[in-house]
Amino acid sequence: MRRYLRIVVLCLACGFCSLLYAFSQLAVSLEEGAGGSGGKPQAGVASWIAGGGRGAARGAGEAGTSAHPGRWDRYSLKIQPIERMHLAVVACGERLEETITMLKSAIIFSVKPLQFHVFAEDQLHGSFKGILDSWSFLHTFNYSLYPITFPSENAAEWKKLFKPCASQRLFLPLILKEVDSLLYVDTDILFLRPVDDIWSLLKKFNSTQIAAMAPEHEEPRIGWYNRFARHPYYGKTGVNSGVMLMNMTRMRRKYFKNDMTPARLRWGDILMPLLKKYKLNITWGDQDLLNIIFFHNPESLFVFPCQWNYRPDHCIYGSNCLEAEEEGIFVLHGNRGVYHDDKQPAFRAVYEALRNCSFEDGHIRSLLKPLELELQKTVHTYCGKLYKIFIKQLTKSIQARYDRPPKER
Repeated sequence: MRRYLRIVVLCLACGFCSLLYAFSQLAVSLEEGAGGSGGKPQAGVASWIAGGGRGAARGAGEAGTSAHPGRWDRYSLKIQPIERMHLAVVACGERLEETITMLKSAIIFSVKPLQFHVFAEDQLHGSFKGILDSWSFLHTFNYSLYPITFPSENAAEWKKLFKPCASQRLFLPLILKEVDSLLYVDTDILFLRPVDDIWSLLKKFNSTQIAAMAPEHEEPRIGWYNRFARHPYYGKTGVNSGVMLMNMTRMRRKYFKNDMTPARLRWGDILMPLLKKYKLNITWGDQDLLNIIFFHNPESLFVFPCQWNYRPDHCIYGSNCLEAEEEGIFVLHGNRGVYHDDKQPAFRAVYEALRNCSFEDGHIRSLLKPLELELQKTVHTYCGKLYKIFIKQLTKSIQARYDRPPKER
């Protein structure tokens, strides 16, 4: 009898071991499946693109910092995906170098993987693809290339608004339908701290807020909107749309108050009526339209401090961005072409340092001292007198990202 009992116990033990092995194989296959499915994202294309439009060309940069973007939980068998930060830019004309330098600054300091959405004129696609493909060894970003596209029935009118292609940003929520949240920046932006940090502001949105921008001016005495605008604008001095963080899911769902009809209109329905009403009264194109929208819907806007969108206006007449004085510049915005002339050499010095920087750790660490020396040559200008705020946060970002052992980054 004991012999039979031992046989039964042995059989049960073997069965239990076999069951454990089966579960372990299932877990491994799930983990490998998650690691291999992180392909290039499909680009949503708006239904109004004439003839179906040209699909987005997907780039070669792999998202994620390892072969397995997910992590296996051995108890629940659930995959924890790595969040991607979506960054969009629109490039036309001679903006290739600026755009590439901006993207480089985003890559250098960011921790989480990035997904770039690059909207560009057709003749720029080959150059963008060649450069971004050459960065694929970094394994920290994906990219998608898109043609410039506007609603076919009004394409000519949108193209000539303010600068060529500038109003493309208004249609991003309608084109990138599968993207929940997005950071849009102008080509003349430089990140001096991780994109992760501005991306984290999405978590500070309350239930009514759909987008975030910085004020156009801190000092009303030199403000443009409060002195010259012939249309409604947000707050006391308006907002600047060169850096715009968006929860696009909320934007697509919201019905906006307006001064054209008692009925509230959705994002795709409000843009053209706004342009028709105000096109003779607006100066800064799409930025003016955004100001009008958020004038009527102020509860929908999250306003972040000027150090997240630091422009020459913050220093050319004397310093008027207190947050940058205290903590340094987080995002540098070289509007008015200051990266390419001698009017604001402090801005140009930072731009050239990042433009010429490679992705090698040693090169990034060593850019600070030469940059500081160049900035010290600019103290004859109002912005140059504040040169320390241009490297204050940049120094912290480099130390945090590159002065630690690789395993701790």
